[in-house]
Parts: sequence; C-alpha cells; structure tokens
Amino acid sequence: MNPQHAIIRTRANSFAIIATAGLVAGFLDGAAAAIQFYINTGKNPSIVFKYISSAIIGKEAFAGGTGMVVLGIFLHLLIACIFAALFYVAYVRIRWMQKNVWASGVLYGVIVWTIMNYLIVPMSKIGPPAAFDWQKAMVSMLIIIFCVGLPIALITAFRMKRVDVGEVAY
Repeated sequence: MNPQHAIIRTRANSFAIIATAGLVAGFLDGAAAAIQFYINTGKNPSIVFKYISSAIIGKEAFAGGTGMVVLGIFLHLLIACIFAALFYVAYVRIRWMQKNVWASGVLYGVIVWTIMNYLIVPMSKIGPPAAFDWQKAMVSMLIIIFCVGLPIALITAFRMKRVDVGEVAY
C-alpha cells in the first residue's frame, strides 16, 4: 500500500474481499482436486467432495448421493473463505505481507497445506492419514500454493488497492 493514500475499510468491503478471495480459491482448489483425482484414479470426481463431507459425517458420506457432494462443496468453500479471512486479518496488520504479496501467497499456501494435513484432517472423522509420500505431498502443496495461497494473496492485495478512501472506517 502507498502510505500517501490511506485505505479506509468498511465491514462490507472486508466481507467482499474475503468472499471473493475465498470463493475463487475454493473453486480453483476444488477443480484441481477433482481433476487430479480423476487423472489418478479414473473415478468420478464427485468422490472428492464426498471425502470432504466424510470429515463431519464419517465413512457413511461415501454411500450418500448428491446431498453429500453438495455438503462437501459447501464445506470446501467455507474452509477456503475461513482461510481467506485469516489471510485478510494478517494482511491488513503485517506490512511485510503488503510489500511482498507473491512471497506471502506462497508462504500462506504452505501454511494452509500444513494446517489442513496436520490439524484439520486428523481432527476430523476422515480417519487416520495415509502413509506419508513425498511426491504426493509436493504435488498437493503446489496445488494449494497455486490455487489457494497465491489467489487469496493476489485478490486481497488487488481489492485492497481499490477500496474507496471516502468510506467510513470500522
């Protein structure tokens, strides 16, 4: 941000930035996961979203139909928006992130991957993680960096620069 141009945020603008960044990241990551799953297995990519539903439903989610797929998509987008909100909160407070948007996006992708794989998924009803595989880990981390970390960082930075100065601060 240019220090000569103060950016005054409103709750509505904050919500719009977070929602845009989260939904874009969620759709990109969801599409990448579905495509990768189909390429690797040849199976219906909707299984990816049943897997996400199984985080709260358990293994029964895989026997479900469209409802489990829709729940999985909803949960996936919700989680992406939560990660966008966390990034936004950090971005408006940490000057380094504002000056190093690309680096903060890559770093945030690694952070998101780590949180998902070592905190969120293990705490869910999905079950024990598969044996660690460096190749799979690197592929999934790159997907998170390019589909979640960088889009959230770039959208947040771009939208922050476009906020009108004349709005009421919160």
